[in-house]
Amino acid sequence: MISDGFIRLVGRIYGVGDFVPLHRPVFGGSEREDLTACIESNFVSSVGEKVTEMENKVAEFTGARFGVAVVNGTNGLQVALRLVGVERGNEVITQALTFVATCNAIAYLGAKPLFVDVERQTLGMSPDALRKFLKEFGDIRGGACYNRATGRRIGACQPMHTFGHPTRIDDIATICDEWHIPLVEDSAESLGSFYKGQHTGTFGRVGVFSFNGNKIITTGGGGMIVTDDEALAKQAKHITTTAKVPHPYEFTHDELGYNFRMPNLNAALGCAQMAQLPRFLEVKRKISAQYESLCNELAVEFVREPEGAQSNYWLNAIVLNDKVARDRFLKETNDAGVMTRPIWRLMIDLPMYADCQHDGLRVSRWLEERVVNLPSSVP
Repeated sequence: MISDGFIRLVGRIYGVGDFVPLHRPVFGGSEREDLTACIESNFVSSVGEKVTEMENKVAEFTGARFGVAVVNGTNGLQVALRLVGVERGNEVITQALTFVATCNAIAYLGAKPLFVDVERQTLGMSPDALRKFLKEFGDIRGGACYNRATGRRIGACQPMHTFGHPTRIDDIATICDEWHIPLVEDSAESLGSFYKGQHTGTFGRVGVFSFNGNKIITTGGGGMIVTDDEALAKQAKHITTTAKVPHPYEFTHDELGYNFRMPNLNAALGCAQMAQLPRFLEVKRKISAQYESLCNELAVEFVREPEGAQSNYWLNAIVLNDKVARDRFLKETNDAGVMTRPIWRLMIDLPMYADCQHDGLRVSRWLEERVVNLPSSVP
């Protein structure tokens, strides 16, 4: 059985035990000391020097000019879409093969997702599918793009870098520019991933990373908005701190804001994690090489980093022959205490998004029935 080979390899990488999770956090640096210092400072909420330090560290690492720390990646996407002008009644082009947060962030603003297909190599939005969709349905009026089928304004395009593998984001950015559509990158899974030498999240007007407990680094819960636009960065910080007008003691708020600022306690954890990120990336590439070698022996398709990309290999993935083979592999590995999981159910199949316009999603549907994630933690 194919699963036997993967179960043995997982045992060699992670040791033999009752259960091997898909991805767990690793705290091998100064986390304990930094958290203790944060507690002793009494600054544990959304005010504190560690929040600013975390913003600076992520901005520097990714090459962005500005970082704005938030409570999680989903809220970061919600704010990013608002920053580029998405309003109630607008539509946002995205992919159906993604985690639900990508679409929930759109819906929180009263906007509606439009789904275009992904491509086999990257698992992310296909530039060809995007261009085809816009040629059929796009209509530029007054400097903005509208959907001929619905009459609604297309307020943004939001591709996602699946499992940390960069999509062909430069082509997507070019298409968005041609059609006057702001680009927001869902980079939740791709901290440490580069495309043609440029970090993901920095190709559009705004990018967003996640630091959930299962990501390559974690702040427990948290996220980061990155941008090169100083005005957008200032607006992001303002509306994520309840839109409070600065004043020594009075409370005045000049627009609808959110209580989305990352707490200092979480940021302290994140700063310690950022110091270990280069090591995490190095170890993850070694793990992915072992999986790829086994896949070559067993004639199983391994999801490799796309051409021109340097992926963080956040979650390793394989593509099996069909749904029957996928389900058998999932049962055999999980029964053996090795956690594996299928890729997400397509967003168009969820009740909240069942009525959204899409382009047929042929490749998305094919991948949904075959892709499996493998344990990918740093040992």
